[in-house]
Amino acid sequence: MEVTTKAYGKIDVAESKLLELPEGLFGFENYTKFALLESEYEPFLWLQSTEESNLAFLIVDPFLICPTYEADIDDEATEKLGIKTPEDVIIMTLVTVPSDGTSITANFQGPLVINKKNKKALQIILNDNRWTTKFDILKALKGDGKC
Repeated sequence: MEVTTKAYGKIDVAESKLLELPEGLFGFENYTKFALLESEYEPFLWLQSTEESNLAFLIVDPFLICPTYEADIDDEATEKLGIKTPEDVIIMTLVTVPSDGTSITANFQGPLVINKKNKKALQIILNDNRWTTKFDILKALKGDGKC
């Protein structure tokens, strides 16, 4: 599928890289079709809307930042996504890179849950006060974060 992206212009994206977010992302509920794209900033990926070229988010595997991260996914979410086993699940977090030079953060409280078998995804809110929407990535990687 040809997709116009924010970072790379027009590119071909394999069907295996396409995701459906039936409920969209919080604040962007009208956009439900996305592609997972490699990023020049490894280990980050782009979550690129296939419906709006200027809508793209950096995402990262939270376990690379915080090996003790936990995302308790409720039964409603697993049912909506058709998840049968834990092996079906990929967890990613949205990243914020502020233009003012402040901390690069990840939304550990609102992870993106992906069923890698059917390519459906859902952003959930965790009811766990250990995690925040502004988890400082660099601080955690330096060993200063609460992880």
